[in-house]
Amino acid sequence: MTTLISFGTALRALTVAACALLAATVSTPAARARPEPKAPDGFVALRSVDPTIIEEIRYATPHTFLGVAVDGYRQPMCVLTRPAAEALHRAQTALRREGYSLKVYDCYRPQRAVDHFVRWAKDLDDQAMKDEFYPRVDKSRLFEDGYIAEKSGHSRGSTVDLTLVRLPAAPTGAYRPGEPLSPCFGPRAERFPDNSVDMGTGYDCFDTLSHTDDPRVQGIQRENRQVLKGTLTGLGFVNLAEEWWHYTFKPELFPDTYFDFPVARRSLSGR
Repeated sequence: MTTLISFGTALRALTVAACALLAATVSTPAARARPEPKAPDGFVALRSVDPTIIEEIRYATPHTFLGVAVDGYRQPMCVLTRPAAEALHRAQTALRREGYSLKVYDCYRPQRAVDHFVRWAKDLDDQAMKDEFYPRVDKSRLFEDGYIAEKSGHSRGSTVDLTLVRLPAAPTGAYRPGEPLSPCFGPRAERFPDNSVDMGTGYDCFDTLSHTDDPRVQGIQRENRQVLKGTLTGLGFVNLAEEWWHYTFKPELFPDTYFDFPVARRSLSGR
């Protein structure tokens, strides 16, 4: 009898312990969910430094080379290191005197967004946006040709993609998913109706015509590129030669760190 009682007691104890372990296992992910990373001191919303700069954050919309909004873009806002934002403010002040405004397409880019680009580039069956963004490039070559990489300077917070808009700014055309697409390097009247000045290609155009000083780009298109380049380089920005829209402010505040906090006001903790 004593043996039976002891066995029953032990069995009940084991059952209670197993239930407790199961409950802990079920509740642990929620209880221990890792909070979203925050931006460190030194990052700001561009709008808090210069609210006159036009923001059209493409990766928060489906009008991207992926055909969907990009991971990590919780809100359509430009986040930058403060030195880069203040340099853009100085550029905007000078450009407005000439009848222009800056328009930013992308600023800080979280690493999770770059990871999204990489996953998309490896999916060779997904060609939904080819007719607009990479008509003359085989998707299998996007890594080899340098259009996609596993790290981006944008994730360090001092790089910005931008263009010029003549003032007063006209509205940008509305993109409707599934609509017919036109090549990003086609004549201005045939490209997506952006409200920017004519730079010879659209934004994020995977084509050699996007090279800032491509000799085939002449006339007003070349002049517009040079106005943007001349203004920004005079204020400490360095252009990426393969992309007329891509500039990095130097020296970078975080030259060796690739951040992954989401693009959202809450990431800035009130800054």
